Amino acid sequence: MSIDAGAAAPPRATRREWLGLAVLALPTMLIAMDLTVLHLALPTLTADLRPGNTELLWIVDIYGFLIAGFLIPMGAIGDRVGRRRLLLMGAAAFGAASVLSAFSVSPLMLIVSRAVLGIAGSTLMPSTLSLIRVMFRDPKQQGAAIGAWAAFFGLGTVIGPLMGGAFLELFWWGSVFLLGVPIMLLLIVLGPLVLPEYRDMSVARPDLTSAVMSVVGMLALIFSLKRFTAEGPIAEPTVALVTGLVLAVLFLRRQGRLEQPLVDLTLFRNGLFGTALGMLVLATLLQAGSQFLVMQYLQLVRGLAPLQAGLWSLPFTVGVIIGSMAGPALAGRIRLSALLAGSLAVAALGMVLLTRVAGPADLVLAVTGTGVIGLGLGPMVALGTGLIVGAAPLERAGAASAMASTATEFGSALGVAVLGSVGFAVYRADLSDSLPAGLSGSAAEEARNTLAEAVDVAGRLPSPTGSQLLSAAREAFVHGLQTSALVGAAVALLLATAAGTLLRNARMPGPPPAAADDTATSLKKVDD
Repeated sequence: MSIDAGAAAPPRATRREWLGLAVLALPTMLIAMDLTVLHLALPTLTADLRPGNTELLWIVDIYGFLIAGFLIPMGAIGDRVGRRRLLLMGAAAFGAASVLSAFSVSPLMLIVSRAVLGIAGSTLMPSTLSLIRVMFRDPKQQGAAIGAWAAFFGLGTVIGPLMGGAFLELFWWGSVFLLGVPIMLLLIVLGPLVLPEYRDMSVARPDLTSAVMSVVGMLALIFSLKRFTAEGPIAEPTVALVTGLVLAVLFLRRQGRLEQPLVDLTLFRNGLFGTALGMLVLATLLQAGSQFLVMQYLQLVRGLAPLQAGLWSLPFTVGVIIGSMAGPALAGRIRLSALLAGSLAVAALGMVLLTRVAGPADLVLAVTGTGVIGLGLGPMVALGTGLIVGAAPLERAGAASAMASTATEFGSALGVAVLGSVGFAVYRADLSDSLPAGLSGSAAEEARNTLAEAVDVAGRLPSPTGSQLLSAAREAFVHGLQTSALVGAAVALLLATAAGTLLRNARMPGPPPAAADDTATSLKKVDD
């Protein structure tokens, strides 16, 4: 049965569609939870698996990088093989990878498991939104459904730290990954009952060569960044840097030759599109990078239990939610460039507050700083996608939306890589200069790896050596946090300046004409 694009009155959703929305909310909430629970588990995970600085950063951000790299091709694959089918296949893979992550016995095993999680996660995000778009044809119902979808994403960011903290109090670090297993099982069981299947065979086969080139090139560049900050310009990261740059150039040239490229470079002819996309990447970089470092501060410097750290992280989430709601509400009353410049200046202020954190006693200052950062970045995150999609022609809105989602995931992973690498480089250099006398070479190297390992080593040493090591490690980490926050403040001020100048003529796009429902032109409903 074809969906008629010219129908005067779009069909209204039935009870089955609303039940389907509830099912689609499950992976949406899980993806949001997965962004926060790992940060809570890092101290106990590090003490158990003992990853080095570089390995720890890969454990955290390989997930986001692979989601970003495969998000666009997975959307095209879903159109061809069936969106529900891809969603259920991804759910099964996500559940299996969650189990592997939970029971990992080495840093490499956890990195590989997290990589599989990222690829599986890239099937979930485009499938949920695209199914909502075709399940709810009535404009008002579709708006309500998307609003509910966004609310569950926000709910996931709130309950993620709480559930993760509770699980870490009761069980081992791997338990936070098992949170996703029952959710994926429910999706696999209920999905075929309440979700329709949709295919669009007119969509071209995704260019997997481009996808592989972009992911490998991106990972090579990030690898070089991490190794440079940790060990300096040695041969291995230099080769990785050159490889990444060469692949980036070849990727862009390939996109320009393909009839249906993975990334539509013609979208960048509109300067507003590229500006908004770049700003969205940098805003999510600041958001994820600051949260990554502050979570470790709460547990390893302040000494909070995981559940307590989860509770103290809520001001950041609340700030993001308030900012995300206030931004669109104020966009019609305040000039867009002034609104975004002002909010990004607020985020810079939050970063400046983090530069003043000097030790365990500054808990309130650290938490206040994260709350201000979230409040300031919320409007950019909320309005950024609207600017990106609005700058694209109506027939390219789907491609622009996919690139906006990719930018968000890429920025989040890049934040951990960049700000985390800066913080760890300062930590390692400072601690090397302040290790207590008489510390063995092996103990010193363990302590320099990560703050979590330094805390573990200090606990095994007799007093006063252990106390001196713990104090030196905490001071070194706080200095790294201050330096990363200073870099973040500079980036936020740069963004505020860019918003005030480059977006001075920008306006939020209005709703498209009712007849221009591009999703209805080629989608075919498949009998269940």
